[in-house]
Amino acid sequence: MQEVVVRIRKVLMRFPARIATSIAISALLLGQPAVAFDTPLSDQAVREAYFLGQRHDGTMATLLNKYTRLLPPAKTGPHIASVTFFTPFALLVQQSSQHTSGYSAQQAALDHRDQPEFVRIIVQIELTDSYSAYIIRPTGSRSGSSAGFVPRPYDFWKDFDVQVSSEDQKLRPFSSYGQPNFICSENGSCTLTGATLQFDFSVEDFPSGSATIDVSPPEGDPLSVDFDLDHLR
Repeated sequence: MQEVVVRIRKVLMRFPARIATSIAISALLLGQPAVAFDTPLSDQAVREAYFLGQRHDGTMATLLNKYTRLLPPAKTGPHIASVTFFTPFALLVQQSSQHTSGYSAQQAALDHRDQPEFVRIIVQIELTDSYSAYIIRPTGSRSGSSAGFVPRPYDFWKDFDVQVSSEDQKLRPFSSYGQPNFICSENGSCTLTGATLQFDFSVEDFPSGSATIDVSPPEGDPLSVDFDLDHLR
């Protein structure tokens, strides 16, 4: 790296100061890892994300839908309903939308300044008739017969394998978790309907213009979703 800097200095001596500065910045940027989407976000981008998140006319939903792939129902097994790839810009829009009155653009800029930028991938799972909220009770060791049905464990999502890759390199999230989803009636009873899986990655993990998310359920066919990151802000 030191040799490169020396060579750049020698070349810059032949140009006026303004041109030399531009050349220096460009040359140094070539040595930095690049990503397809915007990062780090500029002050203007942070401000735009704030105002988009504060709008409640459908604009935000239309924007965030561009980061989500809706998938057709599975023939058998659970339904992988959607896969979302949220860039730092999309995450900032979403974060702004979670604040109501009293949250300013200045505060949004300060909050962003204190947080590292990252990518969030979300996988939505829905239960189906063939992979429902109830499972057959395990066969008793003595009776040798089934004893009816029992609720599916709330942590059933742990049986799903999710792999994220870029440039054929498998990536490891720095944070991940899953949570069950329920639908509840007025009498307070709730039924398991699916789960939401969330994975957070460093922005440097995506140097190319594409990302692939592979989901392998415990039953049914696996699926693969590709994202063209050059079309995501």
